[in-house]
Amino acid sequence: MKALVFQGPGQTSWQDVPDPSIKDAGDAIVRVDAVTICGTDLHIVKGDVPEVEPGRILGHEAVGTVVETGGDVTTVRPGDRVLISCISACGRCRFCREARYGQCRGGGGWVLGHTIDGTQAEYVRVPFADLSVHPLPSAVDSHDAVLLADIFPTSYEVGVLNGEVRPGDTVVVVGAGPIGLAAIATSRLYSPSSVIAVDLAESRLEAARNLGADATVNAAEEPERLVADLTDGLGADVVMEAVGVPEAFEMCTRMVRPGGRVANIGVHGKPATLHLEDLWIKDVTITTGLVDTRSTPMLLRMMAAGRLPSSSLITHRFELGQMEEAYEVFSRAGETGALKVVLGGPQHTVVSTSAQV
Repeated sequence: MKALVFQGPGQTSWQDVPDPSIKDAGDAIVRVDAVTICGTDLHIVKGDVPEVEPGRILGHEAVGTVVETGGDVTTVRPGDRVLISCISACGRCRFCREARYGQCRGGGGWVLGHTIDGTQAEYVRVPFADLSVHPLPSAVDSHDAVLLADIFPTSYEVGVLNGEVRPGDTVVVVGAGPIGLAAIATSRLYSPSSVIAVDLAESRLEAARNLGADATVNAAEEPERLVADLTDGLGADVVMEAVGVPEAFEMCTRMVRPGGRVANIGVHGKPATLHLEDLWIKDVTITTGLVDTRSTPMLLRMMAAGRLPSSSLITHRFELGQMEEAYEVFSRAGETGALKVVLGGPQHTVVSTSAQV
């Protein structure tokens, strides 16, 4: 089969690799029908995630069709269309019993495209299939469903829930990429008084407005002053970091009010300065986290009911064999207007080159 293989920092290749096979009784082999690229994949390619070794097949988000299962798998069978979660869960360890699947100590957690071969391939082996894939209703489109593999549960759990968004809050989302946009959409489920989006790209700020942001500001144009003006100098109740660079995190800590919450969602490859000399007296709560995907079944029901703005996040579609081209487009999002790119599925050619949402 063909797969996108990490060869070392700055190097990947779409190449022939052996087909995956059942290794454990809880495994499923899934034919990949729709797959996407995550900002975390870009961090891996840059060398920011040293645990990923050369030779690893990348990717942790996909929708596909089960072609084979191990003897212990009971919830899916060959022929089923499924969502592959970015998190695998053994279901037995302490953290899985607490529904903190991202911290699984039984061989799961974030393993696909990280410590085992991932989804950016024609076929993928999914461990712990009973808890790590979700059967899809026929009403849910594969291209829409792939957004539930990572970005919607991540933004909702690590951003909205960790940030404890409440009715009447002022929420700031720094970074209007796919995760930040999903955080804007899911924040609105809790009726904040206002949502402010910060980004450097005008196309992404436009997408943020279309998804419900009440105000937008370019990151180079003093967003801290805008937040202060809109909150009578107090600061935001909740600030979410959805970029993964030190400057963005430090900006978040300057925009939060006393007693407020900073929810870090971004994947960081470099140290950020924590200015405790300013923060120690402000009663600020800072949270970090890896998604657990415990919210995926609920979000799937919302998508089936038409309650999530999923299609508007997909700006580019490619054939599976155009993986390297898709990476190029996604990595230059500021120029291409890419939000989320999807490969494979019923539509196989690029249908958009700008963020028309």
